[in-house]
Amino acid sequence: MNTAPLIVDLDGTLIHTDMLHESALRVSRDRPLDVLRIPLWLLQGKAVLKSRLASRSSFDASLLPYNESLLDWLKEERAAGRRIVLCTASDRTIADAVASHLGVFDDVLASDGDVNLAGDHKADALERHYGHGNFDYVGNSSADLKVWRRARRAIVVNGARGLARKAAELCSVEREFPPQKRGFTAWRKVLRVHQWMKNLLLFVPLLAAHRVTDIDGWLTLVLAFVSFSLCASTVYIANDLLDLESDRAHPRKRLRPFASGAVPAWQGVLLAPVLLAVSLALGAMVGGTFLPWLLFYFVLTCVYSWGLKRVILLDCITLAMLYTLRITAGAAALSMPLSFWLLAFSVFLFLSLAFVKRYAELQTQALSGKQKVHGRGYYTSDEPLVLNLGVTAGYASAVVLALYLNSDVVLELYARPEAVWGTVPVLIFWISWIWMQAHRGHMHDDPVVFAVKDRASRLAGLAFGAALVIGALGWPW
Repeated sequence: MNTAPLIVDLDGTLIHTDMLHESALRVSRDRPLDVLRIPLWLLQGKAVLKSRLASRSSFDASLLPYNESLLDWLKEERAAGRRIVLCTASDRTIADAVASHLGVFDDVLASDGDVNLAGDHKADALERHYGHGNFDYVGNSSADLKVWRRARRAIVVNGARGLARKAAELCSVEREFPPQKRGFTAWRKVLRVHQWMKNLLLFVPLLAAHRVTDIDGWLTLVLAFVSFSLCASTVYIANDLLDLESDRAHPRKRLRPFASGAVPAWQGVLLAPVLLAVSLALGAMVGGTFLPWLLFYFVLTCVYSWGLKRVILLDCITLAMLYTLRITAGAAALSMPLSFWLLAFSVFLFLSLAFVKRYAELQTQALSGKQKVHGRGYYTSDEPLVLNLGVTAGYASAVVLALYLNSDVVLELYARPEAVWGTVPVLIFWISWIWMQAHRGHMHDDPVVFAVKDRASRLAGLAFGAALVIGALGWPW
C-alpha cells in the first residue's frame, strides 16, 4: 500500500477552471461597484484579494467542472487507504466547500487571507506538514515545479507540453492526466459562429425594398454583417462568462467551452474587447447611422446579460427587440427608412421565438425535477402560460402581415399582390409547427438554429420566399 499522502491542487487540476477568475466574474456581475476595489485589494496581497472576492460571491461546488478521470483515481486511492489532502491557493472558504461536496479529502490546506498558498509558500507548508520528499503532489502548471522539487513523486494533470519532462528532472513522475483537447471546434463554439445566421436579418430591408440588384448595398451589408457578428460574439462571450453556474446547471449548456472549462475564462476576458474593437472599427467604415445602432445593440445586450435576462417577461421582450434591432441596423447601413409594417411584424414574430426559447428551457428544467429555472425569473409551473403568450405573439405577427398585404404599399411593390397572400398561411403553419415541436420537447434551445436544421421549417421558408418572388415578378399562375 502506498503510504505517502497524496496532495492535490485545485485550480486547473481537480477542476477545469480557476476559482479566482470565477470569483472576480461573479463579483463583476452581482456587485459591479466592488470591481473598483479590486486594485486596492491586490495592493494588499493576493491572499487578501482572494479572501475579499470569495466573501462577496457564492458558488455551488456541485456545479464545478471537475476532472472526472482524476477524481475517479483519487477515489480509488482513498479506497486503498491512502491519505488525500486538498492543497490550493484558492481561499479557504472555497476549498472547504469543494472538499465538503466531494468527500474524498482527509484534510484541507488553502489561502487564508494572510498567506497566498502558492509556489514557495505551498512548498514550505507541505514540507512543514509532511517533511521533504514524504508526499506526492498532483499539479498542473510550471508554478508547481517548486512543490515537485520537494515532493517524492509528481502526478501531472492538464500539463502544457514539456511540463512532465521538467517535473521528471525534480522527482519521479508517477502518472499523467492529459489536458482536454480544444482545437477549432471549441473556439467556434466560443464565438457562436452558428448564431451569426441571425445577423442575416440585416439584409431584410434591402430585400423588402426589392433592391436585389444593388451591388453597393450588398457590399455595405456584408461589411455590416461581419461587424455585427463580431459584436454579437463579444456579447456571447461576456454572457457565457457571467452565466457559468446557470449554464452548468443545464444539461446541454454545461458543455459550452467556458462552462466546461475547455477554454479558460481569462482567455475570454482578453478576447472579448479585441473583438469589440474590431467590430466598432468595421462599423465606422459601414457609414450611415449604422454605428450608433450597433452601439445601442451592444449596450442593450450588456444590460440583458447583466440583469434583464433574470427579469420575467422583460427578458423575452428584450430578446425580441434585439432581433428587430438587426433589421433596423440593416436599414441604417443603407440610409433607408424603415416600414412600420416590417417593424411591427418582426417584433411580434421574434417575441414568439423568444418565448419558444424560454419554453424549451422550462421543459428541460421540469424534466430535471426542478421548480425554478436557475438564473431566470421563471418557475416550471409557468410553462403553460409561456406557451399561450408565445403562440399569441406568433399569430399576432400573422395578423400584422395580413393587414400589410391589404395596404397600398403592396400594390406599389408587387406586380401580382394576390400571390403574396400565400405567405400568410405559410407563416401560420410555421408558427404552429414550431410551437407543436416545442410542446413535444423537440425544440433546440435556440429556435432559429432549430429552424435551419428542421426540414419542415426549410420547406416553409422556401414556400414563403416563392410567394414573394411570384408576387414581385408577376409570373403567371
